Amino acid sequence: MKVLITDPISNEGIDIMCSYAQVDIKLGLKSEEIISTIGDYEALVVRSQTQVSAKVIQAGKKLQVIARAGVGIDNIDVEEATRCGIVVVNAPTGSTISTAEHTIALMLSLARHIPQANAMLKSGVWRRGDFIGAEVRNKTLGIIGLGNVGSEVARRARGLEMKLIAYDPFISVDYAHNLQVELVSLEQLLKESDFITLHLPLSASTKALIGAKELALVKPTVRIINTARGGLIDEKALAKAVKEKRVAGAAIDVFSSEPTTKGVLFGNDNIITTPHLGASTTEAQAMAAKDIANQIINVFKGQPARYAVNAPFISVEALSELAPFIKVASTAGRLANQLTGGQMNAIQIKYDGDISSYDTNVLKAAALGGLLEEVSEERVNLVNANIVAARRGLTVVEQKEATCKNYTSLITLEVTTSAGVTTVAATVMRGESHIVRVNNYWIDIVPTGGYFLFSDHRDRPGLIGAVGRITGDADINISYMHLSRLKPRGQALMILALDEPLPQAQQQQILSLPDVYSAKVVKL
Repeated sequence: MKVLITDPISNEGIDIMCSYAQVDIKLGLKSEEIISTIGDYEALVVRSQTQVSAKVIQAGKKLQVIARAGVGIDNIDVEEATRCGIVVVNAPTGSTISTAEHTIALMLSLARHIPQANAMLKSGVWRRGDFIGAEVRNKTLGIIGLGNVGSEVARRARGLEMKLIAYDPFISVDYAHNLQVELVSLEQLLKESDFITLHLPLSASTKALIGAKELALVKPTVRIINTARGGLIDEKALAKAVKEKRVAGAAIDVFSSEPTTKGVLFGNDNIITTPHLGASTTEAQAMAAKDIANQIINVFKGQPARYAVNAPFISVEALSELAPFIKVASTAGRLANQLTGGQMNAIQIKYDGDISSYDTNVLKAAALGGLLEEVSEERVNLVNANIVAARRGLTVVEQKEATCKNYTSLITLEVTTSAGVTTVAATVMRGESHIVRVNNYWIDIVPTGGYFLFSDHRDRPGLIGAVGRITGDADINISYMHLSRLKPRGQALMILALDEPLPQAQQQQILSLPDVYSAKVVKL
C-alpha cells in the first residue's frame, strides 16, 4: 500500500503509517500535480491546505481512503468520494483538550486584561490602575454547546469554582448533571452569564446564533469567547456591542473568513483576537496524526474506521433491501429534530417488516445522523453512532418486529424529551421516501426537499381558510396540503407544503389563531 501526504503532519502519525505502508511526503503540490500523481496511491493525507476536489478524487483510481488530520473536511469533496467508494476519515477529537484549554486561557486573559497590559508595559508605560480585572471564581459561565469541547471546558471551569450553565437541547439532563452543569434555555443563559463560550458546529441553524437580538439580552459586564466557528457570531453586532459598552469584552479565535488580519473585530482593545489557535499544540497535532494513521491502516485491513465521515459499508446481500431506507431513516431523524422540543434523553428506533431481518446498524446510524447532524461536531455514521449518543448521555434502544400491518417495511423513530415524546414513522413506496406518521397522526407526505408547515389544532370550520389567508397575504405559495384528524372537530394535524419558508411573523399570526396549538416550519 502507498500513502501520499501533501500537507505537514506530526511525525508520530508518519511513523505509524510507515510500519504498514510506503509513505511519500510531497508538500505544496499544486492541484494539477496531485491529479497527475494520485493514481499510484491507496491513501491521501491532508490538512486544510490541499483541496481534494472531484477531479483529484476521480484521478485516484486506487484510492481507498482520504484522511484529514484535523476536524474540518470543508476542503474534501465528500460526496464525490462517497460516489467513488472512498472512505473519508478525520480526527474530530484530537484537538478537544487543546481547544478547551485555549478557551480557558482566553477567558482568563479577558478577565485580567493580560494582552492589553502586556502591550502597554512593553510600550514603556506602567499603568496598573487601567487594568483592574475580575475574578472568575463564583462567576457564571454559560456554555453554548455541551459536546466534546464544551464538556472539557466545563470540567476545567469547575476547578476554577465557577457556576456552570449550558444551552444544548441535544444533551440529556443526567449527562449535564454529572458535569455539575445546569441546562437552561438560550435566553436564560444570555441573561445570567458573566462569561459565555461557544462550542457548536457551524450549520444553517447555528449560523449567526449570537446576533444583535441576542446581545441585547446580556449583562453589560459579560465577556464572550468563541473558539468554535467564526460564523456562529455576527461579528458586526458583537463589535458594535463592545464599542457601546453593552458587552465588556470578547476573545475570538475563529472568524467568518480565514485567514484574515482585518475586520470589525480588530479595532477594539477590549476584543482579544488569536489566529485560530485552538488546535495549535504539539500534543493536538500528534494526536490528530496518530488518529488518522490508525484509521488508514484499519481501512487497508478491511476494518471500520473510527471516524469515517461518509457512507458506511453495506454488504452486497443487504444493499438492495436497506439502501432505500438509509434516506428514509435520515429523513425521519431530521424531521424529529425539527419537531421535537425540550431536553432530549432517549431515542427508540423500531424496524417493522422485511428490514427487521437484516443488520440495521446502518439504519440506526442514518437515523441518529439525521437527528444530530445540526448539533454534533462529528458526522454520525455506522462506526460512531453509539459513541456520539453515549457522549451526549442519550439512551438508544432498537426494536424489531417481523410483521408490519400496513407496509412492507417501516421505520419508527421515537424521541423522548422533557417536553414529551415525538414520533415519526417513514417508509419507501414506489421508490420514494414517505413520512407516514407524526405522533398519533397517520399521514402520507413525500419529503421533496422543500418547506413544510406542521400545525396542531382543533378541527373546526374556517381554520384552514384562515391559515391560507395568512400564507396568501405573505405571498407564500402552498403546493399541497395534508390533513389528519383523530376525530371530527377533535385534535388534528395540518401539513402545508410551501414553496418558500414562512417568515416568523406569519408563524406567530397562525399561532395566534383560536384553537391552534403549534405551528412549526421544517425543511426536508
